Amino acid sequence: MADNTSSNSLSDSMDGALKHYSSMFFLPPYKWVIIAIASICIGIIGASTYALFPTTQGLINSLALGVTLFVVTIAVDALISKIVLKDPIYILRRTVAMSLFCWILWVFFLILGVAFGLAFDTLWWFKLSLLGFGAVLTLRFIVLLATSSAGFIRQVLSALLWPYLCVGAFLGFWSSMTGNTLTQFLPYIIATPIIAYVAVFIFLNSLNKVGSNLTSVPALPLFKAFMLNWVVAANAPLETYLEKMGENEDIDVTLLRFDASTPKATIIVPLVHPGPFKNIGSSLLPSLLKKHFEEAYGCQTCTPLGILGHELDLASQAQNFKVITQIIEAAKFETTETLASPFVQVSEGYATASCQVFGDTAFLSFTLSPKTTEDLPQELGQAVQQEAQKYGLNCAIVVNCHNSINDIIDTVEYLAEFKVAAFKCLQKVASMPKKSFKVGSSTVYPKDFTLEEGMGTGGITAITVQVEDQKVAYIVIDGNNMISGLREKILPAINASGFDASEVFTTDTHAVSALVTGRRGYHPVGEVMNQDKLISYITDVARNAAANLEPAKAGCKHLIVPQVRVIGGSRIGSLSLLVDKAFVKAKQVIVPVFLTEGLLLILLLALL
Repeated sequence: MADNTSSNSLSDSMDGALKHYSSMFFLPPYKWVIIAIASICIGIIGASTYALFPTTQGLINSLALGVTLFVVTIAVDALISKIVLKDPIYILRRTVAMSLFCWILWVFFLILGVAFGLAFDTLWWFKLSLLGFGAVLTLRFIVLLATSSAGFIRQVLSALLWPYLCVGAFLGFWSSMTGNTLTQFLPYIIATPIIAYVAVFIFLNSLNKVGSNLTSVPALPLFKAFMLNWVVAANAPLETYLEKMGENEDIDVTLLRFDASTPKATIIVPLVHPGPFKNIGSSLLPSLLKKHFEEAYGCQTCTPLGILGHELDLASQAQNFKVITQIIEAAKFETTETLASPFVQVSEGYATASCQVFGDTAFLSFTLSPKTTEDLPQELGQAVQQEAQKYGLNCAIVVNCHNSINDIIDTVEYLAEFKVAAFKCLQKVASMPKKSFKVGSSTVYPKDFTLEEGMGTGGITAITVQVEDQKVAYIVIDGNNMISGLREKILPAINASGFDASEVFTTDTHAVSALVTGRRGYHPVGEVMNQDKLISYITDVARNAAANLEPAKAGCKHLIVPQVRVIGGSRIGSLSLLVDKAFVKAKQVIVPVFLTEGLLLILLLALL
């Protein structure tokens, strides 16, 4: 089991990795890329070559060169995207963007060549153009070999095609202006891709070794799988590696089901962390479990977060459905408990524990709001369950409200306060008389809020419980935490809608993670949403749930789903560290490898 310090550290390293990856996928708008390439080819290159040959013919040929380079770039990028690579990542927008970055690199050498040409001899322009050709080949080899999932021959052809056609255009321009064929440079043009490929192979192989040492899988295949997920949402390639790297664990699941004349509502708490990100592993489990359970039983379902961290992320969608299938099968039990206690809330320092008892089942939750309430260690949940048994509570469902986050994560400092608050809460609620109760439920799926804004596809679910005159609302939002202070706005609004008490939870779904750039890689609930509109949805769904209150019975079921493949805390940590370690390794080898390559190319040019 992971302690809270390691859990928070793991979350921090994952957030850092997500920010590294998300920063790699920014692309300027397509029309601006086209304008930029046209400006470089026709404007910068055309103007600079005219400076070397300031005649009418020089102007005509310079403009013709610029237009030719622009047309070649766009045509070749379309060819590579649609026919050569056939890679889902390399749509036309990305191949054109790659060419833009290549032109930015190449034009540096071209302008330097013009400067040397004006100062010494115009042949310098062509020589530095050829050095730029080598630099661009190197860049394209790095990008395509590291990111494309196409076959090796397609990768190499895509790397070579555009630079060679551009060199042909430069050679044609030079010949037309000077009458020289420059055949002496053919050995250089032939040898350059070989030298560039060897340098890139050495560089990328050093990164592969970092991955092999950390995860037993080379870094580049993992990176390509990440790319496919980030860019086109393909989860299977990455999950294949996660399955191989994972380990088997038995997964604890607890259900609290409420039945009226028909199944009314169910709270399901699997000890599975809904991560690591986007649609990978168990990130979608909260909404998937809600959807499939509701289809099977016809009752509103919610999945608040259990007491655990990233040490139990499932490895794949197959593992999700293994868990879901067994939960649905295990839920075929009779509900018999007809009495419930009032809702009780106790605070100790910054920690707040809330509890309500149904028969011999306690439903207890924790929050530090408005301080950050992040993942909590499993030992806390186990301690609460042991304490509950002292009061004859044979089933204790312990959940993390996960309903407040700011820039300071120090949950570990408050573990003692959590325990004291929980024990006092159990003692208080156990002494209270139990009465018959009613349950209502409702779900809303806000169309105003998206995954990018932090709202998962599970929407907002309300379960209301009435014991005598006390009416309580439990609100579960499918999101990854809430912005600090929002809970303190939501609860008074719910209570003003006719409720005596309430609590709000998030599922901690990581389906919203790695979709946006920024310091977290996701938006907590309420950070970019219209908070007034969100609170309106919450109060409406709570009132709708209260409108269908019915006398109910409750039942608790604990089950273990055996031998489920999880990524495991150590593997998640390794994957997160891989990003940083690969960056460190790249910084170590990039200068000696590519400086050596550059010197070889310069030497080869000098010998010709």
